Amino acid sequence: MKKGNQMKFNIAVVGATGNVGSQMLKILAERNFPVGNIYALASSSSIGKEVSFGEEKIVKVDALENFDFHKTDIVLFSVNSELSKKYVPIATAANNIVIDNTPQFRMDKNVPLVVPEVNEESLNFFDNKNIIANPNCVVIPVAVALKPLHDLYKIRRIVLSSYQSVSGAGKKGMDELYEQTKATYVYKRVDPNTFKKKIAFNLIPQIGEFMENGFTSEEAKVIEELQKVFASDIEVVATCVRVPVFIGHSISITVEFEKDIVLENVHKCLKKAPGVLVSDSKNPYYYATPVDSAGRDEVFVSRLRKDMKRKNELSMWVVSDNLRKGAALNAVQIAESLISKYL
Repeated sequence: MKKGNQMKFNIAVVGATGNVGSQMLKILAERNFPVGNIYALASSSSIGKEVSFGEEKIVKVDALENFDFHKTDIVLFSVNSELSKKYVPIATAANNIVIDNTPQFRMDKNVPLVVPEVNEESLNFFDNKNIIANPNCVVIPVAVALKPLHDLYKIRRIVLSSYQSVSGAGKKGMDELYEQTKATYVYKRVDPNTFKKKIAFNLIPQIGEFMENGFTSEEAKVIEELQKVFASDIEVVATCVRVPVFIGHSISITVEFEKDIVLENVHKCLKKAPGVLVSDSKNPYYYATPVDSAGRDEVFVSRLRKDMKRKNELSMWVVSDNLRKGAALNAVQIAESLISKYL
């Protein structure tokens, strides 16, 4: 809706009481998104709860089941795939543009899968279905870190291992790590529920369910989505591991390029890249950890090194806050690009 000469948009955040939904509300306020009215939606069991929108405004939660989407212009979804499958078409039928953070529409050929620093031009096709998909929380930082290098040397193959925090599994995942950690110190047993095995003081080389080819569904998402974001048949091999960290995903990446690389040029390239914070090439002892990334918007890149024998291979360590750049921030950036260039 218009307010004077300033365009304002009525926004709904679906899943507003969750980890990512609450971050969406926070980031919309932080970045002064031109919000007219803001609506916080969750399940009917959350009616009566209140959530923060910025430092001063409190928003009461409305029930998703009964919400009239004719009141909004843009809807950010951060729920599960089944709820997105049911309610996204209802929102778009009411002339909303939906930015969906679930896997439901990511591989739909008529739905753009967007990381603004990488393939913002895909937003040209948002009106195919009025749905824009937000990629997986590993795909986003990997794509941000690698896009400038892809432009410089052209990527042939990516081999990555992700070390993903429990917040990627929602509040239940964080609670399980907390309870198991406490229990360990008092010699009490707490059986796993959210995860397949104990997560406290442990690593679990499984995220999602196993497929017939031995990869997990999370690994398949990373592979397929990276190829879609880059619009390329780049070869990708992924191993996804759940680690006992509350916030922040870390990724070890080895990239094979079509051209030989010069490490100094890699540093220069990444220092200019939007959304990237790269370590100083003169200080190899600086590297980012999940703790460093928590609450930050940047994708941290460190441990840059060439292969000892292959001149066209580069290894790196990438870290980002999975709730912010890995999810909520990227969705808000999509909305910002949309209203500034495509509406």
